[in-house]
Amino acid sequence: MEPSDQTSKDAIIREEHRITSPPAHGTVPVHTERAPSPAGHYAQAVRAGDLVYVSGQVPRAPDGGYTPADVRAETLLTLRNLAEISHAAGGGLGDVVKVTAYLARPEYFGEFNAAYAECFGGHRPARTTVVAGLREVKVEVDAVLHLPAPPAEGDVRPPGGHRCKLPDEHKP
Repeated sequence: MEPSDQTSKDAIIREEHRITSPPAHGTVPVHTERAPSPAGHYAQAVRAGDLVYVSGQVPRAPDGGYTPADVRAETLLTLRNLAEISHAAGGGLGDVVKVTAYLARPEYFGEFNAAYAECFGGHRPARTTVVAGLREVKVEVDAVLHLPAPPAEGDVRPPGGHRCKLPDEHKP
């Protein structure tokens, strides 16, 4: 092979395998007062094209308060926060395509799974469940939504649309 042929072939290979990130202006942060604000330097969610990436949500009230509860109640509040952020992005739990769930202890799985099924109903997004060393809380989830068309400017939708019914003592 001639040196010029190898150089051209290397350039083609580099071009085919180039990994580029979307431009910063192509992403849109999502925020709602109906879910707790982030505890650090990150957004509740970020929309990038047709996808919305929701940051890890925990069982905190919109004001950030936390009241320890059983796994079911913590799961319902966590998923309610996910639903509210999904709604702010222009979607809902039915648009979730992937969930990663973190549980403080393996024995929480059954109670978590039952409350999760209650909220998602017949919709079954892909899910990974990991036992992790969570501080204070029993449950945390993050998610990816697929929303092909962004909501129209000024589009107002009523809050809710999810099935996560909180026990009275955990309502904000």
